[in-house]
Amino acid sequence: MEKITITKPPLGSPIRRTYTFRVKRYDPEKRSYYWREYKVELTNHETVLDGLLKIKWNQDATLSFRYSCRMGICGSCGMIINGVPRLACETKPYDLGTEVITVEPLSNFEPIKDLAADFSNFFEKHISVKPWLIRKDETEQFEKLDTYYPQTEDQLSDYLEFAYCIKCGLCYSACPMVFLNKDYLGPQALAQAYRWSADSRDEGAVLRLKIVDSENGVWSCHYSGTCSKVCPKDVDPALAINLLKNWLLSGKRRR
Repeated sequence: MEKITITKPPLGSPIRRTYTFRVKRYDPEKRSYYWREYKVELTNHETVLDGLLKIKWNQDATLSFRYSCRMGICGSCGMIINGVPRLACETKPYDLGTEVITVEPLSNFEPIKDLAADFSNFFEKHISVKPWLIRKDETEQFEKLDTYYPQTEDQLSDYLEFAYCIKCGLCYSACPMVFLNKDYLGPQALAQAYRWSADSRDEGAVLRLKIVDSENGVWSCHYSGTCSKVCPKDVDPALAINLLKNWLLSGKRRR
């Protein structure tokens, strides 16, 4: 693969280059994958998502992929770009330093069509860890509208990093244990189990720990760390899983 020398463009002068997008597509009728190549001209400011949209608008309207916000917030446009799970809206071909951009659907997800993956199982696992505040007094939680739960900055810092998750599925795609064990909850769900259990306002930690204390929970994690490396929001799922293990082994979390 030919490497491109990246030069800093003059201020206000975009650099235009023609890239070859090599896209792995999925045909749901034939239940098979195939490759297609497209030539796309992009500036150094444009992203892989911009390239895919140009392909769809100008070359091949049948190309399917997920996207929404186009600014790294919604998490919809996760794909494997040049072998790494990334957000297409935050990945610039110019920064990759190669003329060939390989785009594939996320691993560990069932394909729908082309680059669009089915997130149903992913979200079922997310919901299974009860990612919401749990209070023992439901009357207090749901009927007293003037009830609030103040936090100190230290209490907020206990879980804030893990609250930045946008459910893009990149960590799930990168996890080798999800590939080996389809029933494994995965790094995203487990990180959220920690996020909500570490919240000082929550009283459901014991309930969640029972859910994650299983062969398909935290004990399937072998700490490869790939989940944390690909997170676009710098969430560290591997750390969250280890903290959950620590709670389980030490018996410290009893709330």
